[in-house]
Amino acid sequence: MAENSVLTSTTGRTSLADSSIFDSKVTEISKENLLIGSTSYVEEEMPQIETRVILVQEAGKQEELIKALKTIKIMEVPVIKIKESCPGKSDEKLIKSVINMDIKVGFVKMESVEEFEGLDSPEFENVFVVTDFQDSVFNDLYKADCRVIGPPVVLNCSQKGEPLPFSCRPLYCTSMMNLVLCFTGFRKKEELVRLVTLVHHMGGVIRKDFNSKVTHLVANCTQGEKFRVAVSLGTPIMKPEWIYKAWERRNEQDFYAAVDDFRNEFKVPPFQDCILSFLGFSDEEKTNMEEMTEMQGGKYLPLGDERCTHLVVEENIVKDLPFEPSKKLYVVKQEWFWGSIQMDARAGETMYLYEKANTPELKKSVSMLSLNTPNSNRKRRRLKETLAQLSRETDVSPFPPHTPKSCTKSSKSSTPVPSKQSARWQVAKELYQTESNYVNILATIIQLFQVPLEEEGQRGGPILAPEEIKTIFGSIPDIFDVHTKIKDDLEDLIVNWDESKSIGDIFLKYSKDLVKTYPPFVNFFEMSKETIIKCEKQKPRFHAFLKINQAKPECGRQSLVELLIRPVQRLPSVALLLNDLKKHTADENPDKSTLEKAIGSLKEVMTHINEDKRKTEAQKQIFDVVYEVDGCPANLLSSHRSLVQRVETISLGEHPCDRGEQVTLFLFNDCLEIARKRHKVIGTFRSPHGQTRPPASLKHIHLMPLSQIKKVLDIRETEDCHNAFALLVRPPTEQANVLLSFQMTSDELPKENWLKMLCRHVANTICKADAENLIYTADPESFEVNTKDMDSTLSRASRAIKKTSKKVTRAFSFSKTPKRALRRALMTSHGSVEGRSPSSNDKHVMSRLSSTSSLAGIPSPSLVSLPSFFERRSHTLSRSTTHLI
Repeated sequence: MAENSVLTSTTGRTSLADSSIFDSKVTEISKENLLIGSTSYVEEEMPQIETRVILVQEAGKQEELIKALKTIKIMEVPVIKIKESCPGKSDEKLIKSVINMDIKVGFVKMESVEEFEGLDSPEFENVFVVTDFQDSVFNDLYKADCRVIGPPVVLNCSQKGEPLPFSCRPLYCTSMMNLVLCFTGFRKKEELVRLVTLVHHMGGVIRKDFNSKVTHLVANCTQGEKFRVAVSLGTPIMKPEWIYKAWERRNEQDFYAAVDDFRNEFKVPPFQDCILSFLGFSDEEKTNMEEMTEMQGGKYLPLGDERCTHLVVEENIVKDLPFEPSKKLYVVKQEWFWGSIQMDARAGETMYLYEKANTPELKKSVSMLSLNTPNSNRKRRRLKETLAQLSRETDVSPFPPHTPKSCTKSSKSSTPVPSKQSARWQVAKELYQTESNYVNILATIIQLFQVPLEEEGQRGGPILAPEEIKTIFGSIPDIFDVHTKIKDDLEDLIVNWDESKSIGDIFLKYSKDLVKTYPPFVNFFEMSKETIIKCEKQKPRFHAFLKINQAKPECGRQSLVELLIRPVQRLPSVALLLNDLKKHTADENPDKSTLEKAIGSLKEVMTHINEDKRKTEAQKQIFDVVYEVDGCPANLLSSHRSLVQRVETISLGEHPCDRGEQVTLFLFNDCLEIARKRHKVIGTFRSPHGQTRPPASLKHIHLMPLSQIKKVLDIRETEDCHNAFALLVRPPTEQANVLLSFQMTSDELPKENWLKMLCRHVANTICKADAENLIYTADPESFEVNTKDMDSTLSRASRAIKKTSKKVTRAFSFSKTPKRALRRALMTSHGSVEGRSPSSNDKHVMSRLSSTSSLAGIPSPSLVSLPSFFERRSHTLSRSTTHLI
């Protein structure tokens, strides 16, 4: 402990001195190296002291602060011990540690500096609580080397149940606790001293020299050695405003300056202090790059302007510069531009300097790029095959693009060629070549895109969220593993070629693996594509990441979406090649029947993919319903449930909602979701990742199991009733049947087909074979169902009046209005009419209010309760429905 806690002189204070190292040492000692017998240690080495909290001026008037102090019983106290370094020698060392001591003396209030002399006693370990770190009282305490803290420290310790902390400097709050800052580019000493002081007041530590322990670099410019080291280490580079804004929020209890949402507002943008111009880009690309420049804190000017600091060149197009650049102008490749955006910091220019076209380095890079374009690749392969036939030397490798060593094993460079190349061997060779190319593409996707995105400790933080990466790449690694094995088996077969060897067995061997790996990717490919497009638009760093990688030779100038579509196309391509191979296989060859089985297994895989795709689409339809219907129950989401039909209707009775309301019925295989059109749609739904969904257009009424539907009534067509039907329902909470009547508003689905569909699924739910017996044809008069004047102006007006009256009723909601207040309002309204008995209308209103008041406090059942409707028509319905049940 002595080695780590030797106390150097603390009398000379300087804002830039590394005396803050001592703070960290003390902290480490206090938490990790406390002496076991600390109490006896204090008694031996120093007189017994008392701990005390002193509230200075305004602090003594804050009730919240006083209340918090009463809950804090412990304080960190520094202890100093003088120890000889070696026996017999006079030189001594000061060893300092921190221990916890109980606060036994109550807090004291101090109104003026004159009282300080009476409070400043060596018998007490005093902690002064000051609300203002800029007034004269604070300055006097600071000069006297007193221990000063701010109210947020007290409140924070009370909230977390921690002791009052020890700090060598005044500590107002802990919003920068555990942060180590370094400064660069500041020329005004006054500004620097001010910033350093604020950091200390918020619990931060300052380092004069930049090292790996620095958590943030505060930069006033984008040049210098410290800036370059911070970029290389991925250390966040902040503007001075970050410190000032954090100090403004010093009184917020749960605020921390290093939180991403707050910190990202003040990060130094990549192109700060940069003025860019562009050469060799199309008008569309140039416009895009100019917009990105402004978004990333820079400016742009026309080509040749002397104020430009950087000239960004499309190195694959520009052969020579149109002018001689000045020595102050950086001429860089476009990779510098996109790389700076990706790492969220200005990249070093020396690595990306543009070189003229006649240099061998550029020629080499251009040739590598051109060799890997799709067209040239195809031409080169054909030329290679022609030359191989002429020279009788066949190279199996089709010059695949460069693949990282970690992804593929080294393949044989050549194979023994049969004396007479059969058509079967030629097809087998093409199958192997395409498989090898496919594996290389998968390796490129993984190594060039997926692995860097998943890498921890990325400069500037993660480019994409983990769930976005999973959505984009899905089961690509699993597909790569399976096809690597297939490629290796095909390679062994080609190297040791024999006409009797079976190729079909290889694909039969891995058919189960193909079934496992392909459906999850193929079914969600559209979602992967949409995620890439969305993230590229919303996240500039991801856009820059794609730009950099898609320009590399390994991609052949293809986008990530174009590369990811290969797995979707691969299995049909393999099936065609196996069919071709079967045509060139003799009937007596055992592989003939094996190839047929292999082709069948691939078709099964593709069929399985299609079935899974249908299931996936069905699940997506359910999610769409959940998003569209406000208040939709969560238990609607189920793996065994699927959406069968959607029907738009109008309610013909008072239930499940008011007559004339637009109602949407969602028929699932085991339940019926009933929702009405929302009267007013407000706002939008925004997911945590910024994706905006349209507002819900429907309001949930009831999710009804199909087993509750006892009869489906097909209402006969009459002049007053058109396209109507009804459902006779027995909710489990009711003693009688409930009638729900609707009118279909769309002619796309005939009513007869809809009712048959509904009955079939009801029958499946209740395990009955005779679905047709569930349909009952009824007269509209028997159930008082009619559709007359549903769309008339008068009808719409009456419904609008009813909606308005319901809104007024909801304004006096029983869940918000006390019952006593409601009764008082009723008595007042009744008593205001003197000398007159209540009219029939008054009685009706009062009866409705009194009946509804009895419902206050009754929780809404999970099923729609419709007793009042049935009670009013119990006599009519009992006669009509007795013979139905």
